[in-house]
Amino acid sequence: MTPSDEPILARLDHARRFACQAGELTLRYFRDAAVVVDRKQDDSPVTVADREAETLLRQLIESVYPADAILGEEFPEKPGDSGYQWVLDPIDGTKSFIHGVPLYGTLIGLLYQGQSVAGVIYIPALEEMAYGALGHGAWHVVGDAEPVAARVSRTERLDEALGVTSEIASFRKRGAFVTFVQLDEQVRLFRTWGDCYGYLLVATGRADFAIDPLMNLWDAAAVSPILAEAGGRYTDWQGVDDVHQPEGLGSNGLLHESLVAITAKAK
Repeated sequence: MTPSDEPILARLDHARRFACQAGELTLRYFRDAAVVVDRKQDDSPVTVADREAETLLRQLIESVYPADAILGEEFPEKPGDSGYQWVLDPIDGTKSFIHGVPLYGTLIGLLYQGQSVAGVIYIPALEEMAYGALGHGAWHVVGDAEPVAARVSRTERLDEALGVTSEIASFRKRGAFVTFVQLDEQVRLFRTWGDCYGYLLVATGRADFAIDPLMNLWDAAAVSPILAEAGGRYTDWQGVDDVHQPEGLGSNGLLHESLVAITAKAK
Protein backbone atom coordinates (compact mmCIF):
# COMPACT_ATOMS: atom_id res chain seq x y z
CA MET A 1 0.00 0.00 0.00
CA THR A 2 1.40 3.37 -1.02
CA PRO A 3 0.59 6.46 1.04
CA SER A 4 -0.21 9.79 -0.59
CA ASP A 5 2.46 12.46 -0.52
CA GLU A 6 0.64 15.04 1.57
CA PRO A 7 0.49 13.13 4.88
CA ILE A 8 4.18 12.22 4.62
CA LEU A 9 5.34 15.72 3.77
CA ALA A 10 3.20 17.21 6.52
CA ARG A 11 4.74 14.82 9.03
CA LEU A 12 8.24 15.57 7.72
CA ASP A 13 7.64 19.29 8.19
CA HIS A 14 6.59 18.65 11.77
CA ALA A 15 9.53 16.28 12.30
CA ARG A 16 11.98 19.00 11.34
CA ARG A 17 10.53 21.38 13.90
CA PHE A 18 10.24 18.69 16.55
CA ALA A 19 13.89 17.68 16.05
CA CYS A 20 15.01 21.27 16.56
CA GLN A 21 12.97 21.56 19.75
CA ALA A 22 14.36 18.31 21.15
CA GLY A 23 17.86 19.28 20.08
CA GLU A 24 17.58 22.60 21.87
CA LEU A 25 16.60 20.72 25.02
CA THR A 26 19.70 18.51 24.81
CA LEU A 27 21.94 21.57 24.53
CA ARG A 28 20.86 22.63 28.02
CA TYR A 29 22.75 19.60 29.33
CA PHE A 30 25.57 19.49 26.78
CA ARG A 31 29.05 19.89 28.32
CA ASP A 32 27.49 19.97 31.79
CA ALA A 33 29.85 18.06 34.08
CA ALA A 34 27.02 17.54 36.58
CA VAL A 35 24.94 15.39 34.21
CA VAL A 36 24.57 11.90 35.68
CA VAL A 37 25.25 9.00 33.33
CA ASP A 38 23.26 5.83 33.97
CA ARG A 39 23.77 2.42 32.40
CA LYS A 40 21.04 0.46 30.64
CA GLN A 41 20.77 -3.32 30.65
CA ASP A 42 23.02 -3.56 27.59
CA ASP A 43 25.61 -1.36 29.40
CA SER A 44 25.06 1.54 26.98
CA PRO A 45 24.93 5.00 28.59
CA VAL A 46 21.80 7.12 29.04
CA THR A 47 21.27 10.55 30.59
CA VAL A 48 18.42 12.76 31.71
CA ALA A 49 18.82 14.59 28.41
CA ASP A 50 18.03 11.40 26.44
CA ARG A 51 14.89 10.77 28.48
CA GLU A 52 13.64 14.35 28.54
CA ALA A 53 14.22 14.82 24.81
CA GLU A 54 12.30 11.66 23.95
CA THR A 55 9.49 12.61 26.30
CA LEU A 56 9.24 15.98 24.56
CA LEU A 57 9.21 14.36 21.11
CA ARG A 58 6.46 11.96 22.12
CA GLN A 59 4.34 14.79 23.54
CA LEU A 60 4.79 16.88 20.40
CA ILE A 61 3.90 13.99 18.08
CA GLU A 62 0.88 12.88 20.10
CA SER A 63 -0.47 16.44 20.17
CA VAL A 64 -0.69 16.49 16.36
CA TYR A 65 -0.93 12.82 15.34
CA PRO A 66 -2.55 10.92 18.22
CA ALA A 67 -3.35 7.89 16.01
CA ASP A 68 0.26 7.36 14.95
CA ALA A 69 2.46 4.73 16.59
CA ILE A 70 5.71 5.76 18.27
CA LEU A 71 8.84 3.71 18.86
CA GLY A 72 11.71 5.25 20.78
CA GLU A 73 14.97 4.11 22.28
CA GLU A 74 14.22 5.07 25.87
CA PHE A 75 10.54 4.22 26.50
CA PRO A 76 8.01 1.50 25.59
CA GLU A 77 6.38 1.49 22.18
CA LYS A 78 3.08 3.35 21.75
CA PRO A 79 0.69 1.54 19.38
CA GLY A 80 -1.31 3.32 16.70
CA ASP A 81 -3.81 2.57 13.96
CA SER A 82 -2.99 5.11 11.24
CA GLY A 83 -0.34 3.02 9.47
CA TYR A 84 2.33 5.56 10.41
CA GLN A 85 5.04 4.98 13.00
CA TRP A 86 7.49 7.57 14.29
CA VAL A 87 10.88 6.12 15.23
CA LEU A 88 12.92 8.22 17.67
CA ASP A 89 16.47 8.40 18.89
CA PRO A 90 16.62 11.56 21.02
CA ILE A 91 20.42 11.48 21.30
CA ASP A 92 22.14 9.29 18.76
CA GLY A 93 25.71 9.29 19.95
CA THR A 94 25.23 9.51 23.71
CA LYS A 95 28.89 8.64 24.23
CA SER A 96 29.89 11.71 22.21
CA PHE A 97 27.32 13.79 24.09
CA ILE A 98 28.58 12.88 27.56
CA HIS A 99 32.18 13.62 26.54
CA GLY A 100 31.32 17.06 25.16
CA VAL A 101 31.84 16.09 21.51
CA PRO A 102 29.41 18.01 19.25
CA LEU A 103 28.79 15.17 16.76
CA TYR A 104 25.71 13.67 18.45
CA GLY A 105 22.30 14.05 16.85
CA THR A 106 18.54 13.76 17.16
CA LEU A 107 16.97 11.23 14.78
CA ILE A 108 13.35 11.11 13.70
CA GLY A 109 12.30 8.46 11.20
CA LEU A 110 8.84 7.92 9.75
CA LEU A 111 7.59 4.50 8.69
CA TYR A 112 4.44 3.74 6.75
CA GLN A 113 3.25 0.13 6.91
CA GLY A 114 6.76 -0.82 8.05
CA GLN A 115 8.62 0.99 5.25
CA SER A 116 10.88 3.91 6.07
CA VAL A 117 9.54 6.83 4.01
CA ALA A 118 11.01 9.98 5.58
CA GLY A 119 13.63 11.07 8.05
CA VAL A 120 15.44 13.88 9.84
CA ILE A 121 19.01 13.97 11.15
CA TYR A 122 19.67 17.01 13.31
CA ILE A 123 23.04 17.86 14.88
CA PRO A 124 22.11 20.43 17.56
CA ALA A 125 25.58 21.62 18.56
CA LEU A 126 26.44 22.32 14.90
CA GLU A 127 22.95 23.54 13.89
CA GLU A 128 23.14 21.18 10.93
CA MET A 129 20.29 19.12 9.51
CA ALA A 130 19.65 16.65 6.71
CA TYR A 131 16.13 15.55 5.89
CA GLY A 132 14.20 13.88 3.12
CA ALA A 133 11.20 11.85 1.99
CA LEU A 134 11.02 9.17 -0.66
CA GLY A 135 10.22 10.75 -4.01
CA HIS A 136 10.78 14.28 -2.73
CA GLY A 137 14.53 14.68 -2.47
CA ALA A 138 16.94 15.13 0.40
CA TRP A 139 18.00 18.47 1.77
CA HIS A 140 20.80 19.93 3.87
CA VAL A 141 20.62 23.07 5.94
CA VAL A 142 23.03 24.76 8.35
CA GLY A 143 21.79 27.36 10.80
CA ASP A 144 19.46 29.92 9.23
CA ALA A 145 20.69 29.33 5.68
CA GLU A 146 18.36 28.18 2.93
CA PRO A 147 18.21 24.40 2.42
CA VAL A 148 20.25 23.02 -0.47
CA ALA A 149 19.89 19.65 -2.15
CA ALA A 150 21.85 16.93 -0.39
CA ARG A 151 23.91 14.88 -2.81
CA VAL A 152 26.32 12.00 -2.25
CA SER A 153 29.85 11.91 -3.58
CA ARG A 154 30.89 10.51 -6.96
CA THR A 155 33.80 8.44 -5.64
CA GLU A 156 33.97 5.16 -7.57
CA ARG A 157 36.94 3.35 -6.04
CA LEU A 158 37.54 2.12 -2.52
CA ASP A 159 41.16 3.23 -2.59
CA GLU A 160 39.91 6.79 -3.08
CA ALA A 161 37.16 6.57 -0.46
CA LEU A 162 36.67 8.04 2.99
CA GLY A 163 34.75 5.71 5.30
CA VAL A 164 33.36 6.42 8.75
CA THR A 165 32.10 4.27 11.59
CA SER A 166 30.82 4.86 15.10
CA GLU A 167 33.10 2.66 17.17
CA ILE A 168 35.82 0.17 16.25
CA ALA A 169 35.05 -1.90 19.36
CA SER A 170 31.63 -2.73 17.94
CA PHE A 171 33.31 -4.74 15.17
CA ARG A 172 34.99 -6.85 17.85
CA LYS A 173 31.70 -7.17 19.74
CA ARG A 174 30.03 -8.38 16.56
CA GLY A 175 32.90 -10.83 15.92
CA ALA A 176 33.66 -9.01 12.68
CA PHE A 177 36.93 -7.26 13.41
CA VAL A 178 38.40 -8.83 10.27
CA THR A 179 35.79 -6.87 8.31
CA PHE A 180 37.07 -3.62 9.79
CA VAL A 181 40.67 -4.61 8.97
CA GLN A 182 39.78 -5.45 5.38
CA LEU A 183 38.00 -2.15 4.89
CA ASP A 184 40.78 -0.20 6.55
CA GLU A 185 43.31 -1.80 4.25
CA GLN A 186 41.36 -1.04 1.08
CA VAL A 187 40.08 2.52 1.60
CA ARG A 188 42.00 5.77 1.45
CA LEU A 189 40.91 6.93 4.89
CA PHE A 190 38.82 5.49 7.74
CA ARG A 191 37.62 7.67 10.61
CA THR A 192 35.29 7.35 13.62
CA TRP A 193 33.12 10.35 12.79
CA GLY A 194 30.21 8.09 13.46
CA ASP A 195 26.68 7.70 14.72
CA CYS A 196 24.15 9.66 12.69
CA TYR A 197 26.69 12.37 11.89
CA GLY A 198 28.60 9.88 9.76
CA TYR A 199 25.51 9.15 7.65
CA LEU A 200 24.86 12.89 7.31
CA LEU A 201 28.41 13.21 5.98
CA VAL A 202 27.65 10.54 3.38
CA ALA A 203 24.35 12.17 2.38
CA THR A 204 26.11 15.48 1.81
CA GLY A 205 29.08 14.09 -0.11
CA ARG A 206 31.76 14.65 2.51
CA ALA A 207 32.26 10.96 3.30
CA ASP A 208 31.80 8.11 0.84
CA PHE A 209 30.38 5.44 3.14
CA ALA A 210 29.35 4.81 6.74
CA ILE A 211 29.21 1.40 8.35
CA ASP A 212 28.05 -0.01 11.67
CA PRO A 213 28.05 -3.66 12.76
CA LEU A 214 25.43 -3.02 15.45
CA MET A 215 22.30 -1.01 14.63
CA ASN A 216 18.76 -0.59 15.90
CA LEU A 217 15.66 0.50 14.04
CA TRP A 218 15.84 3.91 15.70
CA ASP A 219 19.39 4.30 14.34
CA ALA A 220 18.43 3.41 10.77
CA ALA A 221 14.87 4.56 10.10
CA ALA A 222 15.73 8.22 9.50
CA VAL A 223 18.94 7.51 7.62
CA SER A 224 17.63 5.23 4.86
CA PRO A 225 15.28 7.61 2.99
CA ILE A 226 17.70 10.52 3.28
CA LEU A 227 20.51 8.53 1.69
CA ALA A 228 18.23 7.15 -1.01
CA GLU A 229 17.02 10.61 -2.00
CA ALA A 230 20.57 12.00 -1.90
CA GLY A 231 21.54 9.43 -4.53
CA GLY A 232 23.06 6.81 -2.25
CA ARG A 233 22.04 3.52 -0.70
CA TYR A 234 21.38 2.12 2.77
CA THR A 235 21.28 -1.65 3.30
CA ASP A 236 22.31 -4.36 5.70
CA TRP A 237 25.69 -6.05 5.25
CA GLN A 238 24.20 -8.49 2.74
CA GLY A 239 23.01 -5.65 0.53
CA VAL A 240 19.33 -5.99 1.51
CA ASP A 241 17.35 -2.76 1.80
CA ASP A 242 15.87 -3.26 5.28
CA VAL A 243 16.07 -0.83 8.21
CA HIS A 244 14.99 -3.57 10.62
CA GLN A 245 18.32 -5.43 10.37
CA PRO A 246 20.84 -5.22 13.28
CA GLU A 247 23.61 -3.76 11.09
CA GLY A 248 23.96 -0.91 8.63
CA LEU A 249 25.86 0.18 5.54
CA GLY A 250 25.26 3.53 3.88
CA SER A 251 27.17 4.66 0.82
CA ASN A 252 27.18 6.88 -2.22
CA GLY A 253 25.80 3.91 -4.16
CA LEU A 254 28.76 3.70 -6.52
CA LEU A 255 30.83 1.89 -3.88
CA HIS A 256 28.06 -0.23 -2.47
CA GLU A 257 28.65 -3.51 -4.28
CA SER A 258 32.38 -3.35 -3.52
CA LEU A 259 31.61 -2.78 0.14
CA VAL A 260 29.02 -5.58 0.31
CA ALA A 261 31.57 -7.95 -1.25
CA ILE A 262 33.54 -7.43 1.98
CA THR A 263 30.77 -7.15 4.56
CA ALA A 264 28.73 -10.12 3.30
CA LYS A 265 31.53 -12.45 4.43
CA ALA A 266 30.92 -11.54 8.08
CA LYS A 267 28.73 -13.89 10.12
